[in-house]
Amino acid sequence: MSVDKSLKGGGRLARSRNVLKRAERIEKLKELDRWVDNQSPYGLPKVRILKVATGKKKKKKTDDDD
Repeated sequence: MSVDKSLKGGGRLARSRNVLKRAERIEKLKELDRWVDNQSPYGLPKVRILKVATGKKKKKKTDDDD
């Protein structure tokens, strides 16, 4: 199965992902302190990864409109 072109490359992901691999979900659950070491890796809850929004720079207004 091929990888979608939007998912190729490290910095190309431009949207939040709702589906993670099992290892990624376990890693995220560990960060959130929701993972127990003897817990089954099957039937894991969904973990949403949110895209970090960066603020855009405001354009400077000039008085050239006169």
